[in-house]
Amino acid sequence: QVQLVESGGGLVQPGGSLRLSCAASGFTFSTSAMSWYRQAPGKERELVAGISRTGAFKNYADFVKGRFTISRDNAKNSVYLQMNSLISEDTALYYCNVGFTTRGDYWGQGTQVTVSS
Repeated sequence: QVQLVESGGGLVQPGGSLRLSCAASGFTFSTSAMSWYRQAPGKERELVAGISRTGAFKNYADFVKGRFTISRDNAKNSVYLQMNSLISEDTALYYCNVGFTTRGDYWGQGTQVTVSS
């Protein structure tokens, strides 16, 4: 079955960096676009970044442009989110996502990112 396992979250000071990882299994990773979402307390889940199957195309939410970078390694069935210049508003639970036309969306369990001094 489809499994997405996120890691790399933690507590970081404002201005700091974190690199999130998502290990995928149970589907053909190299033919699937992948995304990162986040959900802060009391707010709806929102798209952070997406990446195409080969990594040639990437899209970002306006609030992370220039600070976050999404990447993938198809040989390792993994997708990453490099987060720089973190601010308190980036505090959230970050989720890895894959969507299929017929099977719908799959989510990992999330990894907590807390930005605080």
